[in-house]
Amino acid sequence: MSGTKPEFLRFTGHRAFTHRLVLATLTGRPIHISKIRSSSATNPGLAPHEVSFLRLLESVTNGSVIDVSYSGTTIIYQPGLITGTVPGVGASLASDAIEHVLPAACTRGVTYFLLPLALLAPFSKAHMNVRFSGPGVITSATHAAGDLSTDTFRTAVLPLYGLFGIPPARVELRVLARSCAGPGGRGGGGVVELRFASQVRLPKTLHLNRRPGRIRRIRGVAYCTGVSASHNNRMITAARGVLNQLVSDVHVAAQYDPAPLVGEKGSAQKKKTGIGFGLSLVAESSAEGVIYAADEVAPPAGGVVPEDIGTRCAYQLLEVIAQGGCVTGAAAPTVLTLMAMGSEDVGRLRLGRDVMAREEIIGLARDLRQFGASSWGIRDAGDDDGAGDLMVSVKGTGVGNVGRKVA
Repeated sequence: MSGTKPEFLRFTGHRAFTHRLVLATLTGRPIHISKIRSSSATNPGLAPHEVSFLRLLESVTNGSVIDVSYSGTTIIYQPGLITGTVPGVGASLASDAIEHVLPAACTRGVTYFLLPLALLAPFSKAHMNVRFSGPGVITSATHAAGDLSTDTFRTAVLPLYGLFGIPPARVELRVLARSCAGPGGRGGGGVVELRFASQVRLPKTLHLNRRPGRIRRIRGVAYCTGVSASHNNRMITAARGVLNQLVSDVHVAAQYDPAPLVGEKGSAQKKKTGIGFGLSLVAESSAEGVIYAADEVAPPAGGVVPEDIGTRCAYQLLEVIAQGGCVTGAAAPTVLTLMAMGSEDVGRLRLGRDVMAREEIIGLARDLRQFGASSWGIRDAGDDDGAGDLMVSVKGTGVGNVGRKVA
């Protein structure tokens, strides 16, 4: 049996790249991904942020084998044990955290790495403490890729882990230095640290099938780096002009940071980068666990006034609320994955039709099926309020925390 080659699950393309690697790590199934941008004449193969994520996976696991072809269009990944942060092995003894440096060519926000890392953290053997630094850390939302800001991740995604019996009080996201996307959408210079100390044997079965309820309050963060602090007040005033007509309890905090200084490669001189501004809004419902969020950021090329960002973000939040369901499209992949990895029981989740119809959600259902999970059951919610929501039934696989089994 020792000479038997493992059976690889085969995928093509770069879409859902991080999620497929996360599912492979959680289930222990080796995967083979081919034709990664193979038709591109200028930039075939893995992008800088994808290479950086592979290095991050190698840092938080033990025994993982990653084989990348010469052209970068094919990778083979054999997952190891999720060890988390082990002092002396990838983590310094002084800070008790893994230092992961993002390259200057990175065009994705830091939440591109935080979302999959947070999915792995509850199943690690030790605490998951990772600090992201370097010239490629973008803490704001990204205009082209559509990544979440760190504020939305902290206020709208991390609290959902509490629904699975993972105490959110032991999960902390520290934004030590803010940064928007630099020129051309590349690089930033921020510093972010995720400390995830809530490891569980098996996530609880989720039953989030109640009516979403009514919006009771709206919170948010307006941020700007390297520009006038008055941009925050202008965004907040514009957003409140839309939202206060509907909800009286609206509070948006203002956060100003100087632009980070990043040194160019081969030069001792440093220059300011990551200049910009944006807004993150979160609406809390009267139903427990129901959170809606919206992000808007000024493009790196500029040409947008703060009032436009505030108005757009407010209307975007209203559109997300109008989609219905108990989970937004940005948080649905995280919730559905945790449901599939939980105990062998059927959990239920209420989703809006527009959320369920997203390409990302349909692709996740297919990938989970390929990794051995059961098919989802989908039916109408059956309410008379005309919302038209869907009820998704997900049966857990009972994979759980292998590291805890060993311990």
